[in-house]
Amino acid sequence: MARCTNCNYKWKAKEILSLGFSKNGKNCPNCGERQYISIKTQKLFTLGYLSLIFVPFLLFSIKLSNKDERLFE
Repeated sequence: MARCTNCNYKWKAKEILSLGFSKNGKNCPNCGERQYISIKTQKLFTLGYLSLIFVPFLLFSIKLSNKDERLFE
């Protein structure tokens, strides 16, 4: 599961899903540091949307970043 890059808080699946739909990142529920989905995970999501079978497995491979990394600008 994804962890905050600042305080190492383990994010819940519901929090990760809401982060996935947020364009501006989301604050960590524990420390308040803004977190974004990493560029590597964004690429995995793009592949996962092609086949919805893989989406549940992607929840365990999500990495967070403290920088706003955009896959498509």
